[in-house]
Amino acid sequence: MAENNNLYKKLGVSSKKEDVHNALKSIDKGLFPGAFCKIIEDIDNRENYCSVFHADGAGTKASLAYMYYKETGDISIFKGIVRDAMVMNLDDFLCIGATGNIYFSNNLGRNSQIIRGDVIETIIKEYYEYSEKLTTLGLNVKMCGGETADIGDLVKTLVVDASAFTTMKREDIIDASNIKPNDIIIGLASYGKASYEDEYNSGIGSNGLTLARHGVLSHKYYEKYPECYDQNLDEKFVFFGKYDLTDMIDGLNLTIGKALLSPTRTYAPVIKDILKEHRKEIHGIIHNTGGGQAKILKFGKGIKYVKNNLFMIPKIFKLIQRSSETQWKEMFSVFNMGHRMELLCNESIAHEIIKIAKKYRIDSKIIGYCEKSPIQGKNILEVKAEFGSFTYD
Repeated sequence: MAENNNLYKKLGVSSKKEDVHNALKSIDKGLFPGAFCKIIEDIDNRENYCSVFHADGAGTKASLAYMYYKETGDISIFKGIVRDAMVMNLDDFLCIGATGNIYFSNNLGRNSQIIRGDVIETIIKEYYEYSEKLTTLGLNVKMCGGETADIGDLVKTLVVDASAFTTMKREDIIDASNIKPNDIIIGLASYGKASYEDEYNSGIGSNGLTLARHGVLSHKYYEKYPECYDQNLDEKFVFFGKYDLTDMIDGLNLTIGKALLSPTRTYAPVIKDILKEHRKEIHGIIHNTGGGQAKILKFGKGIKYVKNNLFMIPKIFKLIQRSSETQWKEMFSVFNMGHRMELLCNESIAHEIIKIAKKYRIDSKIIGYCEKSPIQGKNILEVKAEFGSFTYD
C-alpha cells in the first residue's frame, strides 16, 4: 500500500497553521519580533526589564490519556498530561532564556459526565506537585490557581492547558533573529531517561498526537470511544492503525499507550546550566513543537538550515510511520523525530554544551549547520535522514 499523503491535514490538523499565522499578521510582534515567544513591556514599567505571558497545553494527548485510563484503570496517567501542559510553556520560555520566577495557572475544560471528580483532583494536585519538582530542579515555579470549566456541549472529554508568566532583564533575552549563516545546530535528545526523570521517555512530546493516535491504534476503538474523535472525519482515517493500547513495543519495555503518553521532557536544568556559562554566545534556541523539525524555519532570516547528522529515529516514531504509512517527509514536519530542543551557536562552544547535557544523561550532538540561503531573505531547511533527504521552505 502506498504511503499516506498529507495525512495530518486529512485528520483536520495543520502543522503550519497558516490560517492562524495569517490572522496574526497585523498584530504587534512585541519588543523582540524575532524571538521564540512574544515579549512585551515590563509589567512594572522597568525600562531594563520585560514581561512574557504564554499559553499552551497537552492537546489531544489528553483524549488519549482518557482512553488509556478507561482501558487500564490507571488514573495516574493524567499526571503526565499535566506535565505536558506545563513543559510546553516552560520550554518555550527557555528558548528566550527565561529561567527565573515563573507563575502558572491551570486551565481545564471537561465533559463532567465523563471526566469525574477523582480525575480532576489527580490533575489539579499534579500541577502543584510538579511545580514543586521543577523548583527542586533550580527553577522558582509557583502555581496561582486556575479554572475548571464544565463545558460538555463543547468538549467531549478533556482539555488540559496551562498559562505562564515571567519577567526578565532585556539584556538576557535570547533573540533568534541573531542566528547566523555560520552557526552550528546542537540537538538535545527527546528520548531516554534523564537524571531527573522517573522512567524511560519514548521521546513523543506533545505534538502530532492526532496523527499518532489515529495512525497507530486499531479501528476497534472507533466503536468503543466515539467521544474521542471528530465525527466529521472520514471513518477510514479514524483509528486506522494496527495496535492496541496495551500491546508491548519490542525492545522498549513499554506498552503502546505508555509510549505515546510519555510526558514531554523539560530541558530546564540543562538549559539553565548552559545559559549560566554561555548565555551571550547562544544565538538562538528552538523548541521543536508545532512543525516538528521544520519549526526552525520560522526563525532567523535568509538562512539555509542543514540537518545532516540527526539522532537515530526512536522506536515510537518508526512505529507511527509503519502503522500509519505516513510519508517520511511529513513525519519530520509533524514530530520531533528524536530531538526536541536545538541550540544555535558558534562551534567553539559545542563541546561544552554537549558536556553539560551529558551530566544530565541526555544525548546531544551537532546535528547540523547554517549557511546563507540561496533565496534572499527566505529560510530553507534541508533534512538528510536515514530514510531520505527532504527540503522544506
